[in-house]
Amino acid sequence: MKKFKRLGMVGLLSVAVLAACSTDTTKEAQPAESAATEESLETEEVSAKDVKWTYEGETGTENWHTLHPEFAPCADGKEQSPVDIDLAKVKLDQTLEELQINYSPTQFTLQNNGHTFQLNDPTGSNTIVVEGEEYKLLQMHFHIPSENTINGEHFAMEGHLVHINEAGSLAVVGFMIEAGVENEILKEAWANMPTEKTPEDVELTNPIDLQNLLPANMKSFRFSGSLTTPPCSEGVSWIVLENPIQYSQEQIDAFAEIFPPHNSRETQPLHEREIHTHD
Repeated sequence: MKKFKRLGMVGLLSVAVLAACSTDTTKEAQPAESAATEESLETEEVSAKDVKWTYEGETGTENWHTLHPEFAPCADGKEQSPVDIDLAKVKLDQTLEELQINYSPTQFTLQNNGHTFQLNDPTGSNTIVVEGEEYKLLQMHFHIPSENTINGEHFAMEGHLVHINEAGSLAVVGFMIEAGVENEILKEAWANMPTEKTPEDVELTNPIDLQNLLPANMKSFRFSGSLTTPPCSEGVSWIVLENPIQYSQEQIDAFAEIFPPHNSRETQPLHEREIHTHD
């Protein structure tokens, strides 16, 4: 498997989630961990959500499509995520509407789903508007290093805010994370990160102000893509923010210790897709 470049991380990663993005249509990366036998897979008796997948080895990214028929898009799809954002090829589109974010301080719950650390929003009150379409926030999760890249370079981490509209379509806001100052907004959540898979969510004491978590400059890249975890379903609207936020190196290392050596999928071919941006 190819090696990833490192940005501000010591002793991490040999390759690159999230994002996670994981997956039924309500929560990325939540399939159960029960192992499926080869015989039962061949007879398609095992539900896709019960198939064990990982990021390396026989159940790793290069073999996801072999683990269950529903995972076929992981190999056959033409609009897969993540992608490399080549700035020289990004199309300027003045008709793109500015991303509208309607977040307020929210009492999230914590979950370690075995693939990533996830913050779930039970309220349904946080929304974004993308090209006139409203999407409600479901959850936020993280990948190390970043899954999407810019000019071939990974950031230390990437966060994914997963939203759903009334039709059941998903929109993911991806934000890059670089090493720097301690992130105060997620300090409590980070201090309570479950080190093992959690049978139920962990409660937090204080609300999280997502509006102030994201960068002040919300310039973004837009493209059509997929979930970045099995079943790699396509038809996901991606909005990747250009400007990163910061975590301390200690916060980055704490996540890396729970999900070694990484939890990120490699970038996928664009095929006929274009990536658009706005002023």
